[in-house]
Amino acid sequence: MSYTYETYDVVVVGAGHAGCEAALACARLSFNTLIVTISMDSIALMPCNPNIGGTSKGHLVREIDALGGEMGKNIDKTYIQSKMLNISKGPAVHSLRAQADKQDYSRSMRKVLENTQNLTLKQAEVAEILVEEGNVVGIKTFSGGIYPCKAVVLCTGTYLNARCVFGDVSIHTGPNGLQAANHLTDSLVAIGIEMYRFKTGTPARIDRRSIDFTKMEEQFGDEEIVPFSFTNNPEDIKKEQVSCWLTYTNENTHDIIRANIDRSPLYSGNIKGTGPRYCPSIEDKVVKFADKERHQVFIEPEGNYTNEMYVGGMSSSLPEDVQYQMYRSVAGLENAKIVRNAYAIEYDCINPMQLKPSLEFKKIGGLFSGGQFNGSSGYEEAAAQGLMAGINAAMKLLGKDPLVLDRSQAYIGVLIDDLVTKETHEPYRMMTSRAEYRLLLRQDNADLRLTKIGYQVGLIPEERYQKLKIKEVQIEEEINRLNNTLIGANQEVQTLLEQYGSNSLKTGTTLGELIRRPELTYEMLKPIDKNRIPLDQAVIDQVNINIKYEGYIQRQLKQVEQFKKLEGKLIPKDIDYSVVPSLRIEAKQKLIQIRPMSVGQASRISGVSPADISVLLIYLEQLRKTR
Repeated sequence: MSYTYETYDVVVVGAGHAGCEAALACARLSFNTLIVTISMDSIALMPCNPNIGGTSKGHLVREIDALGGEMGKNIDKTYIQSKMLNISKGPAVHSLRAQADKQDYSRSMRKVLENTQNLTLKQAEVAEILVEEGNVVGIKTFSGGIYPCKAVVLCTGTYLNARCVFGDVSIHTGPNGLQAANHLTDSLVAIGIEMYRFKTGTPARIDRRSIDFTKMEEQFGDEEIVPFSFTNNPEDIKKEQVSCWLTYTNENTHDIIRANIDRSPLYSGNIKGTGPRYCPSIEDKVVKFADKERHQVFIEPEGNYTNEMYVGGMSSSLPEDVQYQMYRSVAGLENAKIVRNAYAIEYDCINPMQLKPSLEFKKIGGLFSGGQFNGSSGYEEAAAQGLMAGINAAMKLLGKDPLVLDRSQAYIGVLIDDLVTKETHEPYRMMTSRAEYRLLLRQDNADLRLTKIGYQVGLIPEERYQKLKIKEVQIEEEINRLNNTLIGANQEVQTLLEQYGSNSLKTGTTLGELIRRPELTYEMLKPIDKNRIPLDQAVIDQVNINIKYEGYIQRQLKQVEQFKKLEGKLIPKDIDYSVVPSLRIEAKQKLIQIRPMSVGQASRISGVSPADISVLLIYLEQLRKTR
């Protein structure tokens, strides 16, 4: 029997990283929002690695924050170690990464949700999406509860028909032993949604007391803390940090794995789902990289109030007895006691090419989707999609155009464009190499790129936006001052240049020209910069980067101009690709399937060649003249 309960504007299905951001966005934009989770213990759960950020993922977190999301603020409250990665390389690939106290992270996010106006939490299993005349009208729970609504955001993560596997053991459960969602997939298939079956995995957790850290390399956090959230000051969130540890597998480890590879469900055929290429299990590493004598293993604490340690780099689905042999062959883990076995998890997700760039389903109005359900991997990718799906659900209810970030604006734009345009046959992972304009899309300038957009949407308060405008003015004025401040070839200047191994001056120059030298920075020139005024470090960083990389930045801006031209060539919604002359059959099929919004998006579709784009451009011009 079914019962109809309260009516909501938006229902968010799932309370993982995507669901939290989606629900908060809708509620903060004044829509009455219900977030339904299969377990209240799964809110912002971190079932795998105990960290937020990392290479390219740190960019996503700062972009989420710049748009008004919550992930950056939450990790700033709950981190136990913070580290900036890739600092020996250029600023485009600098990425912030923080170890989290897992339980604290989840509790802190739950507290935010529970105290957000317009947001209601409900523990239940959603079994059906209710659709009438091609539009969402509500959801139905397994217990029969019906909740009418105007929009639904699906953020089911890895819970749909989830199955955890190691060796011959197969348990129909979600991550961390939580209940799986076993009824929603049938409803989605019934309303015409194409489903995929993906797989991911996690390593064992080991008792800290059984580890010999003297055989490992200690990994410390940074002394100078860089917050994820632009709203936080470094000194305000500084705290005593914990250490992580580095060790390595060895030939004995690899021999144990090879000897038991037939017992791995990955190789025995017991696992059917497609796994992530860029986060392989240890058995995958040993098989596919047979020439490697060792692989890195990071031992990371799961929190301040637990002895569980995460064995990063050694995810596995090998049997329990093999796991003991394998882990105990690693230096420092000879007496390791496993608290939780490693396992692989299979789950249902969608083909994301069914989505518009707004993350709304093409065939079902008001139905949006975000997170690992869209075929991606990672907490950060999930949160970014959840935020965008939530914003666009709200925009739809407001009768406004959706917010779609393009590839030149944000890593979030790259992520979503890749998902909805390119075929995804494995869990998608964000990487800096995927971003064509990564010098412009740095993590340090995410606020300058996106906070105005967040303000226009309604998620950034006035005070924060005004601070951004002041920062923009300070950066521009300081760059102009440095480029117009002449420095003579006097003894003080020559001595400073000699101190930093920089060539002496033969004639006068500007402070800006000196900063452009690879070996010099804004800070180094302080003794000879007599008119300098005090500025925040964030402003100084922008000034230094913009002057030092000016030539490269200008070059990328020109590339963006060309990119924008193709993005600006919109394709009519009613175009009939089947009648476009000289368009190859494969291109016609892909264009009909995806129905790109612009020529730019069409050019990135797998199976659509540059020649097809030329044909399409000619046809669109002819079409324009006849209309």
